[in-house]
Amino acid sequence: MGYRIGVDVGGSFTDFAVFDEASGRISTLKVFSRPDEPGAEITAGLSTLKARDGLDPAEVDYFTHGTTVGVNTVIQRNGHDLALFTTRNFEDVLQIARLKIPQIHNLYSVRPEPLIARDRVFGIDERTAATGDIHDAPREDDVERAVRAAERAGCNGIVIAFLNAYRNPANELAVKAMIERFTPGLPVFSSAQTWPIIREYERTITAVISGYVQPRVSRYLDRFESVLRQEGLACPLLITKSNGGVMGIDQARNDCVQMILSGTASGVIGAGYLAKASGFDRILSLDIGGTSADVAVIVDGLPQYGVGELIGDFQIHIPSVSVSSVGQGGGSIAWVDAFGMLQVGPDSAGSTPGPACYGRGGTRPTVTDAVAACNLIGHMPLGYGAVDVDRAAARAAIAPLASVLGGTIEATANDILNISVSGMYAEVSGLISRFGIDPREFHLFAFGGAGAMLACFLARELDMKGVVVPPTPGVVSALGGLIADLKNDFIRTVYCDVTPGAMANVAAPYRELKAEAEHWLRQKQGFTGSAVVQAFADMRYLGQSYEIEVALQGDWLEEIDADAIVNAFHAEHKRLFGHAASDSPVQMINLRLTISGATPKPYLAELSPAYEPAQPRFPVEAWFDGRLAATAVYHRSDLRAGHRLTGPAIIAQDDTTTVVPPDFAVDVDRFGNLVITRVEA
Repeated sequence: MGYRIGVDVGGSFTDFAVFDEASGRISTLKVFSRPDEPGAEITAGLSTLKARDGLDPAEVDYFTHGTTVGVNTVIQRNGHDLALFTTRNFEDVLQIARLKIPQIHNLYSVRPEPLIARDRVFGIDERTAATGDIHDAPREDDVERAVRAAERAGCNGIVIAFLNAYRNPANELAVKAMIERFTPGLPVFSSAQTWPIIREYERTITAVISGYVQPRVSRYLDRFESVLRQEGLACPLLITKSNGGVMGIDQARNDCVQMILSGTASGVIGAGYLAKASGFDRILSLDIGGTSADVAVIVDGLPQYGVGELIGDFQIHIPSVSVSSVGQGGGSIAWVDAFGMLQVGPDSAGSTPGPACYGRGGTRPTVTDAVAACNLIGHMPLGYGAVDVDRAAARAAIAPLASVLGGTIEATANDILNISVSGMYAEVSGLISRFGIDPREFHLFAFGGAGAMLACFLARELDMKGVVVPPTPGVVSALGGLIADLKNDFIRTVYCDVTPGAMANVAAPYRELKAEAEHWLRQKQGFTGSAVVQAFADMRYLGQSYEIEVALQGDWLEEIDADAIVNAFHAEHKRLFGHAASDSPVQMINLRLTISGATPKPYLAELSPAYEPAQPRFPVEAWFDGRLAATAVYHRSDLRAGHRLTGPAIIAQDDTTTVVPPDFAVDVDRFGNLVITRVEA
């Protein structure tokens, strides 16, 4: 028995969760992320764990890693300079998209600029029919013309997305081979190889996002693997995936679209596990790191899944944990726009130089600086001693904004926090509407480096049941990676009516998917335990323009039980929309299969009970909602099960700080969670 390690690399900090299989003990650690030298944070963390806990890298037999490098690349728009090759006369696919604007009730809302500009989209003379028949094969001279034009435009990667390539990828693969002959070494991405789904825009944007982040992700993973091998880790290296599972590092390099939500999905898996084990059956997870705030719905420990999740301004159409991300992290930079309006994000100070209050050379004001300027953090060291908050530096960074806006530093800091919370509120409101939930029935489960700082303010605006802060909120994403199962998705577009005759043609694709899934789990991942296989279908009524996901039983597909499949669709449609048209024809568009292999899970230790009232370490004066208030400062290690304290309060610990406004009270449960609820004035 050895050690199992989960690591989550965020924009500001890298988190470690270490599970000692012999003792069942979990230890945690935070170190600064090093985007300037990827992998250095891993070396620093392992060195600290070796010195502090005696961890021998040679005894590590399981290592999982989640990273936000992919999603942060899209949010900050600093990815690959790509060209898009598409079927001639379909060059406007990214500009037209789905003719939707982000905020339908906002007259000034506009669609985001595509990740590939229109002058870098090139039409190729080719055509594949909807049946998959090749009507026109691409010509080498036409492809070479487009390649040279892309080179002149400064593109250093090409995405190929042709009409109906999901039916037959031959033309895409032929063009890919031509490009590789013309310009050896140039990264080329085929939409049919990335995720072969029907609908041109959805397939194209998924391939574009994959290509956009691939070079940064690949370079990062190369460095990551090299560092771990140098440190003496010989175990297989796994990467967390958008679907909440894990995969091998080789697959992650080549299929990085599957890990675009790696870090955020890890957090949701960790939050779901902790919430269920602690008895919280309905939660909204709130993961605030250095760059973004990520929110997900979790019921009975299970996150909601879907396709079309937002990555910054764009949807990605692969099966993912349903996470909504907004560029409102602890490192998000506050600024004044051309109209004199205060804005926050999406640019982030990251870890280098980081917020001004970290004392690492940052000068631009961030959300964390606003919290520091209000005297809400910095009373004890943060980041396991890595950070001593410099409140004077935070105030100096905010002062220029205050001067431009004509307010005090404290008022400007409060405005920064309000804008940040309002951005989260808008994102969460959409998630609440999407899943039809009542926030008054849900707790806000706060984690990440900045989640506990802002959770109460967001919960107050949403009128939620309360806030739950787990014992080590700063490393929940690392824990999620540690406990995630091996998991992968496989898809076929079948596009058929759900009738016995038509469904006879679906049994073979289902068996092929099962064979692919078993090969992936057993041969590629080396898993020998029992596996769980689940089938899903994207289905709709004839004439509908959208599908819903329906869980199916494998024997229905094997035995061509069309009635059972149709009844499952009717039941799911009624659950989602309150009605079903049982006499209407039903279609199946995509058939999808998920396979997973379970990994060991740690148990939650219970906290010793309290026999005396909680005692603060000392009082401070802090600003809440623009008002100065006497505030008690506690240390998390002093709190025991059964302790109760009232706000205003600040609860410091190694990995984060929990801010409790005046109208909230805190109860410590038997697992050490801080359960924070609003109290009547």
